Amino acid sequence: MAAARKPKTSNTSKDELLEYYREMLLIRRFEEKAGQLYGMGLIGGFCHLYIGQEAVVVGLEAAAEEGDKRITSYRDHGHMLACGMDPKGVMAELTGREGGYSKGKGGSMHMFSVEKHFYGGHGIVAAQVPIGTGLAFADKYNENGRVTFTYFGDGAVNQGQVYEAFNMASLWQLPVIYVIENNQYAMGTAVKRASSTPEFYTRGEAFGIPGEAVDGMDVLAVKEAGERAVKHCRDGKGPYILEMKTYRYRGSMSDPAKYRTREEVQKVRETQDAIEHVRELLLQGKHASEDDLKSIDKEIKEIVNEAADFARESPEPALDQLWTDIYA
Repeated sequence: MAAARKPKTSNTSKDELLEYYREMLLIRRFEEKAGQLYGMGLIGGFCHLYIGQEAVVVGLEAAAEEGDKRITSYRDHGHMLACGMDPKGVMAELTGREGGYSKGKGGSMHMFSVEKHFYGGHGIVAAQVPIGTGLAFADKYNENGRVTFTYFGDGAVNQGQVYEAFNMASLWQLPVIYVIENNQYAMGTAVKRASSTPEFYTRGEAFGIPGEAVDGMDVLAVKEAGERAVKHCRDGKGPYILEMKTYRYRGSMSDPAKYRTREEVQKVRETQDAIEHVRELLLQGKHASEDDLKSIDKEIKEIVNEAADFARESPEPALDQLWTDIYA
């Protein structure tokens, strides 16, 4: 991880900073609530929280335009919220209820929203990479000027299908941004123990795909890099790789986290937290007071509590739904 960062003076407007703060805080509070519901037995199966990585999706969504697509892995709740999916529908899906985005049948790892151009949530490591490449192929074929953000992690980056996708994307000059969310540990193995070449942004060099490493704990840095990548794709220059150097505070909900120390996690929280960074920019620039930020936090908690209540009150899917939605 990078050294401790002091907030810099930002040219970003007050409204933009407040929006980033709200969106990242929504993801953080939503995931904290999801963790509580999991502990209460209301969420079953696997559940991977996005706490710590909020700046990545919020920054990239700020660089996206209406109609752009996104696809990701199983650590996906933050991506859903960042692209505008309703917290109620997301939470209801987590709890396996009829009011969820996949009617309660997908759970944490598998929900979609065609309206928001969100194509999952995929439980198989790296499975989404060729699918995201296919989405970009459709955009190229239709000449609609759209871009696809294909997210995957440092564990997925060593899978063979990733490089098959890189080859085709480069060969056909597809408008796809490969976003590697390098949160250091995959499912529990440190990058240095699993990858012979840990600079993942260089992994596209053999295919002629440019890339860059980005401080994924700084939403402004993410947005700037996202804008460069988006322009590259919209200009018809083919794919682009963004390696987001980020950090997750939690693994899956069943993760004993014995592969790192509590001190390491606490140090990142204290010195590099993405939300705290924007909070300091807001206070430092006199864009908001402590009371203003407390008011935002209260508002966000109310939204999250409403989502949890909606999820609890929504019925479970009827038994006759067991055989529906199996085939398109």
